[in-house]
Amino acid sequence: MKESTVIEGVKHIVAVASGKGGVGKSTVTANLALAMAAEGYRVGLLDADIYGPSQAQMLGIAPGTRPEVVGENSFRPIMAHGIQAMSMALMVDISEPMVWRGPMVAGAFQQLLNQTVWDDVDYLFIDMPPGTGDIQLTLAQKVPVDGAVIVTTPQDIALLDARKGIEMFRKVNVPVLGVVENMSLHVCSNCGHSEPIFGTGGGERIAEQYETRLLGQLPLTLGIREQADGGRPTVVAEPDSEVTATFRRVATAVVEGIAGQAEEGPSISFGD
Repeated sequence: MKESTVIEGVKHIVAVASGKGGVGKSTVTANLALAMAAEGYRVGLLDADIYGPSQAQMLGIAPGTRPEVVGENSFRPIMAHGIQAMSMALMVDISEPMVWRGPMVAGAFQQLLNQTVWDDVDYLFIDMPPGTGDIQLTLAQKVPVDGAVIVTTPQDIALLDARKGIEMFRKVNVPVLGVVENMSLHVCSNCGHSEPIFGTGGGERIAEQYETRLLGQLPLTLGIREQADGGRPTVVAEPDSEVTATFRRVATAVVEGIAGQAEEGPSISFGD
């Protein structure tokens, strides 16, 4: 039977995954967490990409910032734009590569999750690394995840891996709350012309195939990239923009999806 450990100080846990890298999952996660905070919830964000953590930079946390030590071996998350954040980038020199085997990575992830003193968080978003490996399995087996959000682009190659992500979560009885289609359209920063350079309808097709929701479609724009790189994601930098409105709609859909799962009653899952 699955031996889940309730995370103290956290009410709901949402995994944001993609199955592959390069689809903008971390940017989506940061903005989604900030959008949830803008809806009035207390929010935490855990960067679970041990090898390539990026959330500290995206949230504008200064290089070299270290979390406050609490007690013997716990840490207080860093506050950034009103949300609580924890990342391996806050624990080590990110210029040094993490040359670790799978079990060490899974152990580091558990330490970040369990030794962070989350302060009354309504929704903890976990930015998952690419793939369906050790961290994904550890999360599914050890933590009561309320739901997963799958990020993809419209192109067929991305959809192949997104399907694997959905299948993995369903095998371990983690509800898939829906799909976010990123880079739906490329919007030219000079003339405003939009073009579906990665194809069309991919997110809608995969959502229909797996009988889940298409939570939102986001454009590929220079501004979104520049804002994330600069530490002020779009939800903070442009709170009245259409992109921010989309993220807030996705946040509302996540809340509704988790509430719907609770109404259906608890499920029992079995694993190794």
